[in-house]
Amino acid sequence: MESIYHKLTEILPVDRIRTEEPMCNHTTFRVGGTAAFFVMPGTFEEVSGTVRLCKELHIPYYIVGNGSNLLVSDQGYRGVLIHIGKELSHIRIEGDVLCAQAGALLSVIANRAMEGGLSGFEFASGIPGTLGGACIMNAGAYGGEMGDVLTKMTVLTPEGELCEIPREQMELGYRSSIAARKGYIVLEASMRLKPGDRQQIRLRMEELREKRVSRQPLEYPSAGSTFKRPEGYFAGKLIEDAGLRGLSVGGAQVSEKHCGFVVNKGNATAKDVAELMRLVAEIVEEKSGVRLEPEVKRLGEF
Repeated sequence: MESIYHKLTEILPVDRIRTEEPMCNHTTFRVGGTAAFFVMPGTFEEVSGTVRLCKELHIPYYIVGNGSNLLVSDQGYRGVLIHIGKELSHIRIEGDVLCAQAGALLSVIANRAMEGGLSGFEFASGIPGTLGGACIMNAGAYGGEMGDVLTKMTVLTPEGELCEIPREQMELGYRSSIAARKGYIVLEASMRLKPGDRQQIRLRMEELREKRVSRQPLEYPSAGSTFKRPEGYFAGKLIEDAGLRGLSVGGAQVSEKHCGFVVNKGNATAKDVAELMRLVAEIVEEKSGVRLEPEVKRLGEF
């Protein structure tokens, strides 16, 4: 462990390397054990250098953004978590193109677009994630998705190469992309937006925020929609029709406000969440014949 730490200090400043970092502080579920190493690169070179080191030393590594779609085991993660966050969150606007680094929060990008009089990103203003994760999973909400605006992504390939992917090569689908399928790390992305009236853009963002507040259990920690939308169905409706509203395992509960959400009522463990998700999927399949697939990613041993 000490030798790994020393090698990391050759790549990153000491103040951006943490050991045994509690992951409950870095996921929106607010559960999970500790990461052996938690690093916060501030340049593309620091990201690639950390990944290269992990591969050389055969140490497992994982990229994390805002932790809004992640369930970390109670036993934690015995590897290197590479946090792409505020240290890599620069945003710039050139005409109708907004370019942002992968650590920029979607809410911040939406506000910058609004301030710049650019429309088309309002749909993402309430998604609690970073741009990198949103590109990888082609995140969407309220009739919009990243694929509507993306024009280019800068990625780090598993082979350690930096390359640009134009829109026509992104292979964007429902919660999927070429980046997800090939294990690319998104470092930056460009989006083409449309000139619009700042006040109208602001009003649309406020309208969507009010919808979220009224329909979603934002008062509790969660990872947003827990399951992917099955073709021809809505996950929340299937869960509700199966009579699972309010079903609990330990401190985890199927939200009474929106059945598509599993929430942490205050003292949940990752094991509670995982078991509740398993139970919900099993019962829904038994009652409807539809198998729900998790949208939440698991990390560590369960």
